This record gives sequence, structure tokens and C-alpha cells, in this order.
Amino acid sequence: MWILNHYAITPDLPGGTRHFDFAKELTKRGYSVTIFASAFIHGIFEYRKLNKKERWKVENYDGVNFVWIKTFPYKGNGVRRILNMLSYFASVEHIGKLSAKGDSALFEAPDIIIGSSVHPFAALAGYKLSNFYKTPFVFEVRDLWPQTLIELGKISSENPIVVILRKLEKYLYKKSDRIIVLLPRASDYIEDLGISGDKIVWIPNGVDIERFSFAKENNDNKKNKFIVSYVGSHGVANNLDTLIEAAKILQVNGYKDILIRLVGSGAEKERLIRKAQILSLKNVVFEDPVSKVSVPYTLAKSDVLYFGLLGRNLFKYGISSNKLFDYLAAGKPIVFASNASNNPIEEASAGISVTPENPESVANAIIKLYNMSESERKHMGKKGKEYVEKKYSIPVLVDKLESLLNSLCKD
Repeated sequence: MWILNHYAITPDLPGGTRHFDFAKELTKRGYSVTIFASAFIHGIFEYRKLNKKERWKVENYDGVNFVWIKTFPYKGNGVRRILNMLSYFASVEHIGKLSAKGDSALFEAPDIIIGSSVHPFAALAGYKLSNFYKTPFVFEVRDLWPQTLIELGKISSENPIVVILRKLEKYLYKKSDRIIVLLPRASDYIEDLGISGDKIVWIPNGVDIERFSFAKENNDNKKNKFIVSYVGSHGVANNLDTLIEAAKILQVNGYKDILIRLVGSGAEKERLIRKAQILSLKNVVFEDPVSKVSVPYTLAKSDVLYFGLLGRNLFKYGISSNKLFDYLAAGKPIVFASNASNNPIEEASAGISVTPENPESVANAIIKLYNMSESERKHMGKKGKEYVEKKYSIPVLVDKLESLLNSLCKD
């Protein structure tokens, strides 16, 4: 099986490891999986895994095969990022066909191809390769392009690019043998386009619980502070302005031992740092992104974890954020600031939910958790960990994926 995901990573890098985790579990079950990913790592805007002269190479990481591909470098969300996407599309299609060259093939030809869309060009390459190898094609829909771009105000619904993306989106839905959606209600959106719900399967993001079994709380690092952490991308949708403004409220009201900690990178980080400086905040610190394997240890240094999004209609289809499942697995209480139609924090009784884009509500939730006893906070964290292990652990999700693969074999 092949998985085409432009932004797939190994756990030694920062970001989401959905496909590595799935592939590792599938390998245990006897499957052969190869992941095709860009060596220019999204979020940190750096080349990893390749040297300057290499165009691509194969790496086996902990039993999982990766094909790392050189793509066009970029920073931010401008034209260079589009060129980065198109360079992945062109390169992965070319490199993918090398498996057809008999004894000279460097990786095994596929029997099923999954094309995963943070952007649709990766999925389109997957479809074209599935035609080349005459194999089933599975379209994995991570973000609803171009609807996500429209809702976040990045592009007008009348833009010609949107028209092209909508046609490409519907084309891929129609041509796929199965559709995997990460958002719990994304099927509503897809069925509204005239696509049969029978071929849509919900397989959300999840978490490798084992990664968290060794991460112990380290009180030496707290320095007598009550630490509220955000760990993840600093992008527009994450709406970290609300957290920064909540920090201002906490500072003004004299909560000197509450520290707001933002770990990660992204297009908004530099602006957020400047905003914290302008507001003269002494209770906010920014830290560099950490590798996926280091996330449990980073979360363990916290008392409370923060998750927030913009209040947008887009989230009526739900959310499936990697960081949210990591947060739950960390066993810490969570402040959840979103209007998403699904709310794992509320379902698990693992924290406090507030309306999005409301700094006062966020500050009040933090104060409420701060005033709780440590045993009350630990009870919340325990509920969250039990919930995510039961519903969103990697083996549970791979059971769903394996069922999908078996259904394709029967068709």
C-alpha cells in the first residue's frame, strides 16, 4: 500500500504523525506500507532527510518505508507555497512510476493507493498513479479545500482558483473507490455535492498512547509557576490572539504565578511575539517547536493545556486536531475554546469549554482550574486519557482502516 501525503513526517520531526503511526500498526499486522512525503518540512520551513544534491531517497524509519522528495522551498502562504505543492505533485508522480521498472525498482509497487489532501494535488497524483498501476484509489480528506480557505478569509469564493479547486475536489470524490474523512460530519459536505455516502468512511486523527507512557511530570521545570501550555501550529485558524489577550487579563488581575507558554511555529508566530511585547506581557513565553516524540514530555511540564480556534461556520463539520488527542493522552485538564460541532473535551469531562474568540472566558476558565485542587485537575486529566485511549488510540483507528482495505479487496 502507498500513502501520498505531502506533509507526512517521522516522529523525530515536529508535526502530525498520523500516517507513520497507521503504517507502523499496519506493518505489525503484516502489511507493506510506503509513504511519499516532502523533505521540505511544513511549519519549520527547512529541508530535512535530504542533502543538497539529493532529489529524493528511500528511508526505513522504525519499520516504515518513506520516500522523501525534494520540493520547492517556501515560507508563509504565498505563491511559493503553491509552487511547493505543484512540485510535490509533479515529482511524486514521476518517482512513483519508478516501481514499474522491474528488477531496478527501488520500492514495491502498490496494490492500493491513498492520496491524502491537506491540498488536493497530492490526492490527484495518487489517483493518476492508481490508474498507472490499475489499483484502487482512496481519497483521504483532511481539510475541505477550498472551503477552508474561504472560511478563513484567505481567498474569495469568486476567485478563479476556487472554481478550479472545486472542480478538482468533486472530480476526486467521484473517481475515488473510497473516501476517508477525518472530520465527523464531513460526509454532509461531500454528499451535498452529489457523492454517495456509501463510500465515505470516518477515520479521525488519534494518538499513539505508548508515546505517553514514559513522560512523567517534572516539577523541577515549573519554577513555582502554574503553566498553561499551547503546543502546535501558530496559524490563523488557531486564533492565538485570544490566548495572548487572556494573558493580559490574568496579568492585570494579579495572577503573577500563572504562565502562558506557546510552543511551536507557524505563519502567525512573529506577529504574536510582537503583540505580546506591545502588551508588555511578562507572563507569556514562546518556545521553539519540538519533535513529535518529544511532545509528551513537553505537555507533562504543564498544569493546563489550551486549545482554541476561530469561531467559523466551517467547524460545523467538526474537528479532528492532532494536538487535541495528544492533550487528552497527556492526562491534563484542557481549556477548549471552539464552536466545533464535536467537543471531545465535553464528552470526556476532561476540562472546561468556552466560546471561541472570547479572552475573558478563557481567562476565567484558567482561573477556575487554577483554583481547583490538584486532585480535581488530575481527575479531569484521567478522564481525558481514558476517553482517548478507548476511542482514538491508533489500534482502534487502524481497525477501521483495515476494514476499509478488506472491503476494497472484495469489490
